[in-house]
Amino acid sequence: MIEKQFQRLSKEVHICTRCELHQHRTQAVFGTGNPFSELMVIGEGPGEEEDKQGLPFVGKSGQLLDKILEAAGFSRQENVYIANIVKCRPPANREPSPEERSSCLPFLLLQIEMIQPSIIVLLGSTALKGLIDPEGKITQVRGKWMEWNGYHVMPTYHPSALLRNPELKKEVWEDMKLVVQKYREMVDPKHHSAHL
Repeated sequence: MIEKQFQRLSKEVHICTRCELHQHRTQAVFGTGNPFSELMVIGEGPGEEEDKQGLPFVGKSGQLLDKILEAAGFSRQENVYIANIVKCRPPANREPSPEERSSCLPFLLLQIEMIQPSIIVLLGSTALKGLIDPEGKITQVRGKWMEWNGYHVMPTYHPSALLRNPELKKEVWEDMKLVVQKYREMVDPKHHSAHL
């Protein structure tokens, strides 16, 4: 049932013309991972590599994200679903505008509704602003659990910020420890991570 709903929604995303971002895309980037996951990770939008391949987080940021998830015992094949606030690449990788975010948000809300994750991890300020608080500042709320529509939400830095400033890796790792702890409480007490 959920697979068919996902396919329908994915088709809708791939032909979407709700905002001007569709004019620049090679293809829309719907999402990737296991739609039955209890952990959902939400980023900003596709970059150049994502636009080419049609998958989220496949460039340098994505490789770093995979390492972070793996260290915490998660993988996009098994127990994570990854999506973005906007499904089309903003030109020159600029931040999506509030109008672009709000045009695309209904797709993401439907994805969340279908997946029903126990935990949502927001990567960076665009994800925070796009989903929860348009005035939100990631530096002020990262590492603090938020309650949103009945979901447990952990905001943290985007992997691209870690590539620019490796010092932030420590803080993201602290945030991921909290995610693992919550995952063990809510989903799987035996969840294994080699590092936690």
